[in-house]
Parts: sequence; structure tokens; C-alpha cells
Amino acid sequence: MADPTTQSPFVSSSSSSSSGQSQPQLGGCGAAGSAFCAAHDLLFWRDVRKTGIVFGASLLLLLSLATLSAVSVVAHLALALLSVTISLRVYKAVVQAVQKSEEGHPFRAYLELDVTLSPETFQAHATTVALHLNQALRLLLRLFLVEDLVDSVKLAMSMWLLTYVGAVFNGITLLILAELLAFTLPPLYEKYKVQIDHYVGIARNQTKDLMAKIQAKLPGLAKKKPE
Repeated sequence: MADPTTQSPFVSSSSSSSSGQSQPQLGGCGAAGSAFCAAHDLLFWRDVRKTGIVFGASLLLLLSLATLSAVSVVAHLALALLSVTISLRVYKAVVQAVQKSEEGHPFRAYLELDVTLSPETFQAHATTVALHLNQALRLLLRLFLVEDLVDSVKLAMSMWLLTYVGAVFNGITLLILAELLAFTLPPLYEKYKVQIDHYVGIARNQTKDLMAKIQAKLPGLAKKKPE
């Protein structure tokens, strides 16, 4: 696990308010941020063994889906798992019969695990999912009903570019590329954070200047100031 004193590159360097009191960081490792922390540790390779297993297994799954149908992949995975568990179960039963031992079921400890989902936990996750869904629906409504012309034009341009991307890559290929980038870019960003932030800042400033010039020439594109 990461050292709690090491600050994430995605969290602002400012950790105190103007009154001098410390503020909690976004995405803390409490109950609400445990999933974020787990994903953060995986993508930044805090535990090389755990990240390697997750990265290798997910990449193998995507490569399998790229060559086989989803039904075939699920069926083969289930058969592989059942082959291992049934073989081990039969082996332990034979050993127990020959040696007349009382070892019991090889998976007894796992069968006795409590995997039930409490209503409180389900309600908490359902509330979080509903919040994100409402935000997504509101955003789609704003974009497709042109609440802000600039944002809707940006979406249209993005979808137009995606038509060319879709003509070259299919969905599985894009997922494979996204996973490769997700497991390689965060460590690189953490290592070269200063240089990357410098060039990203230059690109952002140039983009803002360009948008300001366009909006100045086309007053109808200017965003409305909030009242």
C-alpha cells in the first residue's frame, strides 16, 4: 500500500484552508472512497504482484473476447474453473478414503464465508449509483438539448471524430488500448509529473486563448454568466 504521507498526483497540493485548518482530501480511503483508493493503488502499481495479476487477467480476458464470442469465453472460463475444483475435490476424497483421514471438504473454509449483502450496504451503493446516474442524465440533457451551444458543439465534434475511430477500431480493441494506457500512463505521470503538467498547462492556455478569440468573433457562442 502507498505511504499515507505520499500525496497523489491527482490531488491538489493545497491541503489546508485559509483558516489554517486541514481539509479532507478528495476521494479519501473511508467507506465512500475505498473503491477509489483500491483502483488508485492498482493503477499506480503500489502492489506489483496484485496489479500484475489484475492487469494480466483482464488483458487475457479482453484478448479472448477479441478472438472468441462472449458466450465461448464465459463457457471456457467456467469449464476451466470447474475442472480445477472438481479435480481437487475428487483427489481429496480419494486421499481421505485411502488414508482413512478426516480432512473434510477442501473448500470448507470458502463455503462457510459470509458473502451475503446487507440491506444497508446495498442501499449505500444504490444511493451512490443513483447519484451518478442522475448527474449523467442531467449532463446528457444539457448537451443534447443545447443548453450551452459551445458544449454541444464540442460534443458534436467529439462524436464526429469517434466515427473515424470506430471505422478503424472495434469496441474490444479500444478497451484493450484503454487498459494498456490505464496501467502505463499513471506511473509515467507520477514519474514525470512536473514536465507533463508544464506542457499540459501550455496546451490548456492556448486552447483557452483560441476559444476566447472564436467567442469574441461569434458573440452568439459566448457562454451565459451564471446569475
